[in-house]
Amino acid sequence: MAATALPGTGGHARPSPRRPLGIVPTAVLVLGAIYTLFPVSWVVVAATKSKAELFSTSTFAPGTGLLSNLADLFAYRDGVFWLWLLNTALYAGGGAVLSTAVSTISGFALAKYSFPGRNLIFNLLIGGILVPSVVLAIPQYLLFSKAGLADTYWSVLLPQILHPYSIYLARIYAQAAIPASLLEAGRLDGAGEWRLLRRVALPLLTPGMVTIFLFQFVAIWNNFLLPFIMLGDDHKFPLTVGLYTLLAAGANQPSLYNLIITGTMLSLIPLIALFLTMQRYWRTDLSGGAVKS
Repeated sequence: MAATALPGTGGHARPSPRRPLGIVPTAVLVLGAIYTLFPVSWVVVAATKSKAELFSTSTFAPGTGLLSNLADLFAYRDGVFWLWLLNTALYAGGGAVLSTAVSTISGFALAKYSFPGRNLIFNLLIGGILVPSVVLAIPQYLLFSKAGLADTYWSVLLPQILHPYSIYLARIYAQAAIPASLLEAGRLDGAGEWRLLRRVALPLLTPGMVTIFLFQFVAIWNNFLLPFIMLGDDHKFPLTVGLYTLLAAGANQPSLYNLIITGTMLSLIPLIALFLTMQRYWRTDLSGGAVKS
């Protein structure tokens, strides 16, 4: 334990106080990690079990049927799993890119420009964050049905583009990460607003953009209610709705449970790969590099 000598004590050291919480925060984090990883571990182990092993072996005992489960899954209905996977990548990837672009530009404008109604718009965004997406699902379906867009790819993509929380996050991040003096220096050098956005703002906003993209990608990838309501053609289903149809059919065909678990395991791989790939873009104190000549 470190000791500190206090003035007026003749050089005597008084022990520094211990932290009152000790290892409690670490223990809480470990428990949270176990709680989060437990179902994922079960899915990975269960995906290795054959039809006979799934209900007859211990929960975390590895099986011998992974390859056969993969072959059965890929062969189910002429490979419809791959179509569901491509649809999910289209919805999540396209929706996340468009949402990130709209949120970044909107957040930058709300943070760095003064115009009539700016505070009102921001307050409305805060209110939009408080509205659950479940409440909007049926009105959105009625709206898209009226426009003739129900049961199309657009009916799933378009509602994901405008996301109040992402705009709020971009606004807060832009306000903190982009000094006003940096923008003024660019204007004095003759840079237009579009060039300031591309050459000054976007490099500083990259960590925030990556965060928004990841949040939106994961949210759309895991989204079930919106495509379930909007889509009727199973060739347009994402993985969540497609696997749900397998689960519903599994009540009469228990052999499909292996396909459902294996498909769930495969659906986790792109999310893990995305996080591992894009975490390097999270950096702090990037503004130091923006003022270099």
